Amino acid sequence: MNIPVWPDTLPAPLRAGYLAQRQDIRVRRASNGPPGYRRRFSSGAELVTLAIEVTRSGKAVFDQFYDLDTRFGTLPFKMPDPATDGRPLLTESGVPLLTDTGAPILLSASWICIFGDPVPSERIVGGRFEITFNVAVMP
Repeated sequence: MNIPVWPDTLPAPLRAGYLAQRQDIRVRRASNGPPGYRRRFSSGAELVTLAIEVTRSGKAVFDQFYDLDTRFGTLPFKMPDPATDGRPLLTESGVPLLTDTGAPILLSASWICIFGDPVPSERIVGGRFEITFNVAVMP
């Protein structure tokens, strides 16, 4: 079975809509003293909220990807890491590293993830659609 891939015709997620949080893998120990924890799982996902702004045709692409390709969010998929993919590789002083032709060297990173809770929501902003959704990035 092939893993569905995030459609390259959809725009990169909005930076303002990005919110990441680690999945809590701890279980609190019952005690009267200071808090104590143990691990519930050996690893946890990263839970990320994303938003994209699309036209009517972009909304159709997203809907098809969600409904058909991921079977209403039940199948994992691969998507570019919006915080890393396509960003320039920098030196310690913050200067982009360049190729021999003077083009910046870009980072490449992708996630294997699944749609999280709640299911995607949308709102109309001007003549466009803002779609907000959560993903769980697999460890």
